[in-house]
Amino acid sequence: MDHNYEKAVERILCSEEQIKKRVAEIAREIENYYGASDKKLLLLGILKGSVVFMADLMKAVRLPMEVEFMRLSSYGKSAVSSGEIVIKAGLEKKDLADYNVLIVEDILDTGNTLFWLVDYLKREHNAKDIKICTLLDKPDRREKPISVDFGCFTIPDEFVIGYGLDFNELYRDLPYVGILKREYYE
Repeated sequence: MDHNYEKAVERILCSEEQIKKRVAEIAREIENYYGASDKKLLLLGILKGSVVFMADLMKAVRLPMEVEFMRLSSYGKSAVSSGEIVIKAGLEKKDLADYNVLIVEDILDTGNTLFWLVDYLKREHNAKDIKICTLLDKPDRREKPISVDFGCFTIPDEFVIGYGLDFNELYRDLPYVGILKREYYE
């Protein structure tokens, strides 16, 4: 296996420096929004893709917070979502009524996963206040009526990797977001 990831990258969409700057800006927006709330802030990271973004965001937000993770899948080993959502690892907390839930996700594209998750959290975990924070937003791919509350970058409909995003579990460790060359996933 060739580990020279750079040759798989068509071009860089979001540089390491741009990401750092934008994460700091989003952290200030989150602080301004939740700073006066009486409810506890819960950052809910969606594994595995959000892990790098979530770690940087947690360090940048200067508010008390609790952290949870869920692992959901709708992709399997394909570059195209199947549409069926599977919970691979669920929440430890059962009742989220007393929390401001901030879902932290790597990318919002079709919206199927996050639309399903918001409904699930309301139904199964009594969540009342749910907002969405994403590193990347692909509005051209949206199939569900869902939007980003705190978003770092709006991007075109390209297959992206890096900064937590993968293809077949590779490329997550790139410090930037890049477009994967078509020959690597077709």
